[in-house]
Amino acid sequence: MDPINETHVSEPGLVVVDVAAADDATVLAFQQLLADRWATATGQHTTRDAGEPGVRLRCYLDLRQPISPAAPAEALPRGGAGRPR
Repeated sequence: MDPINETHVSEPGLVVVDVAAADDATVLAFQQLLADRWATATGQHTTRDAGEPGVRLRCYLDLRQPISPAAPAEALPRGGAGRPR
């Protein structure tokens, strides 16, 4: 996979997720689970790396902006996530 761009992890709560699975259906189903819960920039296609088993997919999450109406309390606060208190 390509290197992670600094912009995608420039603030607490921004996450890059690289997923590997046996097939397209599995990796896309996992991505959908993430997208159902958080603001997610989804990948539209998987990649195959020569000589390696399975498929790969990269997606980007913003844990500060939950999509699921049942999960607003689970969102990380802007600017304060991951900082020691």
